[in-house]
Amino acid sequence: MIIAHLSDLHLDEGRRAEDRVAAVMAWLGGLARPIDAVVVTGDIADHGAASEYARAAELLKHPAPVLVCPGNHDVRAEFRTGLLGLPASDDPIDLAQEVGGVLFAMCDSTIPGRGAGFLADETLDWLDGVLSGGEGPAVVAFHHPPVEVGVPLVDGIRQSGEERLAAVLGRHPRVKALLAGHVHTGASTTFAGIPLRIAPGVVSQSLLPVEPGSERGWDEGGPLDYERPPALLLHVIHDDGRVTSHHRTVSC
Repeated sequence: MIIAHLSDLHLDEGRRAEDRVAAVMAWLGGLARPIDAVVVTGDIADHGAASEYARAAELLKHPAPVLVCPGNHDVRAEFRTGLLGLPASDDPIDLAQEVGGVLFAMCDSTIPGRGAGFLADETLDWLDGVLSGGEGPAVVAFHHPPVEVGVPLVDGIRQSGEERLAAVLGRHPRVKALLAGHVHTGASTTFAGIPLRIAPGVVSQSLLPVEPGSERGWDEGGPLDYERPPALLLHVIHDDGRVTSHHRTVSC
């Protein structure tokens, strides 16, 4: 099984962001064999406007299942109606779908109105229940990584309360990988003994403290490089549940 993992599209009704998303989806469409799913880990819209989700719904069309969760720039009610075709609600957007024998649990780590992340008790209860429903391999996804990754401004708005998530995951060895976004750079680490893969940004890439420009604050545009091409991860889920991740950039 091969999964495409995208994050941080930040569609804002501008041509630049749309062109980058379109280029990534066209690249996926041109692969020699079809992928099995597309996972998008949040910040799909930049302002959470209904028009941004309408455009996202068009751009993200793909023959394979497209699995999504919100990020801190997304707005739950508009996300539900514009992207999922569901009734408007401000409740957490937690979705599960099985693809090719692998369960994907897409968790809402957003705190409405804030940049930082947190998995609400109801989301953790939902996740615990979903993971209890079978024995096959599972992948858990959310926007905010629950660990620091070495980008200080982003680490300051990561997912907190991570010990609660670790407790749930500890009860379910079927979880083979965790997928996240938010950082705008491809990164690989572990959490609770499980591989954690963070997708690079489609709209921009983050700068590490050793790179020029990394000292810019959010009021200066943040430690982001808008000149680098859009990028994504391709995850190979092996028959034994092991996950291998590959980084790809896309010309646009």
